[in-house]
Amino acid sequence: MKTPNTPRTLTLLAATLAALGLTACGGSGGGARPLDLTILHINDHHSRLDAETTSLTLKDAAGTSRSVTVELGGFPRVTAALEALAAERKNVLKLHAGDAITGDLYYTQSEGQADAALMNTVCFDAMTLGNHEFDGGDASLVKFVDFLQAGNCKTSVLSANVKPATGSALASRVGSYRIFDKDGEKVGVVGLTVKDKTQFASRPDASTQFLDETVAAQGAIDELRNRGVNKIILLSHLGYSADRSIAAKLDGVDVIIGGDSHTLLGPDSMKDYGLTPSGAYPTQVTDKGGKRVCIAQAWQYAYVVGALDVKFDVNGEVSACSGAPRVLVGDTYKVGSAAASEADATAYRSQLNASGVFRITAPAAAATTVLATYKAQKDALSTQVAGSTTENLCLRRVPGAKRDTSRSSLGDACNKDPMVIAQGGDIQQLVADAFLAQGQRFGGADISLQNAGGVRTDIPAGNITVGQVYTLLPFKNTLTRVVMNGAQVKASIEDGVDSVLNGTGTGAYPYTGGLRFQVDMNQARGSRVSSLEVRDASGTWRALDLAASYKVITNNFTADGGDRYDTLKAIPAAQKEETFLDYADSFLQYVRGNSPLSKPATAARSTQQYTETP
Repeated sequence: MKTPNTPRTLTLLAATLAALGLTACGGSGGGARPLDLTILHINDHHSRLDAETTSLTLKDAAGTSRSVTVELGGFPRVTAALEALAAERKNVLKLHAGDAITGDLYYTQSEGQADAALMNTVCFDAMTLGNHEFDGGDASLVKFVDFLQAGNCKTSVLSANVKPATGSALASRVGSYRIFDKDGEKVGVVGLTVKDKTQFASRPDASTQFLDETVAAQGAIDELRNRGVNKIILLSHLGYSADRSIAAKLDGVDVIIGGDSHTLLGPDSMKDYGLTPSGAYPTQVTDKGGKRVCIAQAWQYAYVVGALDVKFDVNGEVSACSGAPRVLVGDTYKVGSAAASEADATAYRSQLNASGVFRITAPAAAATTVLATYKAQKDALSTQVAGSTTENLCLRRVPGAKRDTSRSSLGDACNKDPMVIAQGGDIQQLVADAFLAQGQRFGGADISLQNAGGVRTDIPAGNITVGQVYTLLPFKNTLTRVVMNGAQVKASIEDGVDSVLNGTGTGAYPYTGGLRFQVDMNQARGSRVSSLEVRDASGTWRALDLAASYKVITNNFTADGGDRYDTLKAIPAAQKEETFLDYADSFLQYVRGNSPLSKPATAARSTQQYTETP
């Protein structure tokens, strides 16, 4: 039988099953013999259900390196890959490490129903809650969970540190952990959600509590061990760096399957193809007691299925772990706009098959059928061309070569772009510029402010469709005009920078229109931002006057203090004006009025100079 997701039911069943000497899913007492376990996993697919394209560096039949365009990801490929990989192995768990929703028109139009329908073509054993699961509040999350559990899969939704109000609809739908029987052995899976980011960078109900991640995780581990479970997986939505950190603080965790940071892990050989991993797959560290912990993550946007093989010894400790990301690609190849010759396609195919990381995968027919209805609804709107760009508009939250360096879906073409490294994302800057233009058009604005994480994807060179715009800016935000003095403007920029170092993460980094500055991450809080200049009506840059009044246009999320923009939160409501201008539509109007777009000019970018920590 399956363990229900409700904490109350888990507690009642624990006592009953313990008395009977059973696991929560049936089986023997466990721990009596070794176990080989395979964990197949994804994370952060963000409603990105369609296949996309990417460019890989491959050698043609003559041995010449080419930039080759291939299809990348798409949820029907995830379904096909998971089915095939699971069929090759005996003891398999299928896990999703959170942020299934928000990020594409599929979510905007169906509020998670499309995501749930595609996830149910996989039948994940468990999913943890990501911060973006709370973007529409608890009621919206309840709706998504109900979609997810409407079919036969009944995926367990887990988070040990999320505590909804007693008796709330969400409380009955989320559990701390679940126990699985694999070959007579008990395996526990504990969910964990990033605390501060979810509280301050999303929109959970005020009554929902978020507990300390380490304390909650250890409590769940201890409870599992008291129930005779000695093989424990942490299904984490904390981020790769935080996963490595928390492992050293915990006693009894064996594996961490992660999400949130969109981290590509894998061998250095991936660089030969134009992808740069941020660490090994799996990354091996040790827990508080010095025992091996294996950490894995599967990049983003249904591009990758992680396949982690773990060997547990007779005591339930990890004796070995190995595996690889399976980057899901199609079997058609283009160089420029021309299809590859048969000889070249054969050469490209051979290299991908030999790589150990790429998996040529045909989309699963059943999943494609499920997606078709939702896709027809999306395509009716999304395929309309709004404008164009002459260059790739690269995504990067924070400048520099240390933070957030593998997020771009366009790979090293953006991740290693010198201007992106020096000054940050092209597309974040253009969004800030668009909001300034919209604010000036409707009521006036001197400066705009956009948090980096509110901008979700690159825009490649070519036509820009309505669908791309709403994928770029997927949240239901509006623009708010805030009257601030120059000192408050500076303090707000300091808030965003500080939040990168000590708060919600890279998503808080500030991008501004009509304001430019320098950032030194090595300075003390309040002194990291300097040389602030405002562009006046004549186009001249002048020093920010700390005593002068400015009209700042920003999204309502940051205006309310999201991403720990505490200065904005403290500004009285009388100084804030809700414009009711949709933020995605505001960028859409900018695209329509300013195409063809191109990379922002160096002098107009908000971050003029960036100094990273050692």
